[in-house]
Amino acid sequence: MSVNRMGCGEFRSHLRRLDRRGFVTAGALGLLSLGGLLRAEAAKTRVGATAPSAPRSRVHSVILLWMRGGPSHHDTWDPKPNAPAEIRGEFGVIHTKVPGIQLSDLLPLSARMMDKWSIVRSLHHHDAGHSAADQICFTGYNPGPNPDENIYPSIGSIVSKHWGSQSLTVPPYVMIPRMVPGTGSAYLGVAHQPFETQADPAVPGPFRLPNFQLARGVTLDHVADRKTLLKQFDRLRRDIDTTGQMDATDQFQQRAWDILTAPATRDAFDLDKEPAKLRERYGLMPAFDPHAADRCGAPNWAQRMLLARRLVEAGVRLVTVDLRWWDTHVKGFESLRLGFLPRWDRAFTALLDDLDSRGLLDTTLVLAWGEFGRTPKVNKDAGRDHYPNVFSAAIAGGAVQGGRVVGESDSQGAFPKSNPKTPQDMLATLYQHLGIDTQQQYLNNGRPIPVLPSGQPITELY
Repeated sequence: MSVNRMGCGEFRSHLRRLDRRGFVTAGALGLLSLGGLLRAEAAKTRVGATAPSAPRSRVHSVILLWMRGGPSHHDTWDPKPNAPAEIRGEFGVIHTKVPGIQLSDLLPLSARMMDKWSIVRSLHHHDAGHSAADQICFTGYNPGPNPDENIYPSIGSIVSKHWGSQSLTVPPYVMIPRMVPGTGSAYLGVAHQPFETQADPAVPGPFRLPNFQLARGVTLDHVADRKTLLKQFDRLRRDIDTTGQMDATDQFQQRAWDILTAPATRDAFDLDKEPAKLRERYGLMPAFDPHAADRCGAPNWAQRMLLARRLVEAGVRLVTVDLRWWDTHVKGFESLRLGFLPRWDRAFTALLDDLDSRGLLDTTLVLAWGEFGRTPKVNKDAGRDHYPNVFSAAIAGGAVQGGRVVGESDSQGAFPKSNPKTPQDMLATLYQHLGIDTQQQYLNNGRPIPVLPSGQPITELY
């Protein structure tokens, strides 16, 4: 069976078998995806699209901070201090730098820099299932029968298809640390799957990306020069070719290899190059009570955000950062108080400051949201349940003006009260920033499908 005819599960199993033969240990998918990307770009299969304009001096990028599980809008960006206690919850409010805007009192750092970011408080859709809602928020389309599998491409895959050939030093679309439902490429093919870091910068100890390590004890650091490296890769290709399982001899595959072995690419993923003081600013585990972390279940994903900054600085077009797991059904207030909100407040504000200080905020749009919000009424377990009828998102960078609130929920945070917005509107905003026409079409089995079925950019943010 050829690689091109394999399903995703078979393909991953195939790569695991190749790993035992000495192929790249965890980055083969990224290598093959990039090779497929280059091949697809050469074939020019895009339908109904004009040629992309000349690249700007710095590419426009997006960082998606994916708060999987669904953060409570009541307890973060849309508090209801005048509602009854069973709606209001346990937290108070704090005034921000921008008069008239209040946040949860557990977000003091965010409040101090409210002039740098804005809130959309009237988002809504119709599906309370995690994976189904993931699909809506990443693709703009309703899910298929299996909500864990994409039938429409994610925004990152669209970006890879549209802009991927503009940079041959870094992958166009990266997932930290690995894919979640909704982030796949669907009919655009494996070439436009995200490059998964696999390794997790949130795990204590040195961050080492396995994609840049060869099996059998051979690493790029031990290779004297590119010629020697290519000779080793040629030998590897010959071994694989004898099995008849993969054709790795064409120019596209070699160019993909060049991307993944380029010093600039390796540097982009090297967190050890960051000063300890900056890494601490984002938040390291020693800065928090580890026993509290155990009780609240909050992961230390701050270093994932720092890696995202490094990647967009290197030219990656879209980085999705998995910040799970905001599914606060039980002891939700305890979890938010002891871990999630203090860590979020610190890392989010550090990211915005870091981007701004490097001149990257003008070209990098940062969107923080989850697949839905939480119920207005606190449940019997001191938590809140899934709730798609209204929820909030935080957004900064690009043309977005800080200190704005778009839309309003009602007095109990149950439904949009004014200026309702959809996930498709939010995605249209991201696409506009990235220079992609949402009515552009791609072929699915010969049928043209637009990037988005609906939605308009949220111009009130500008």
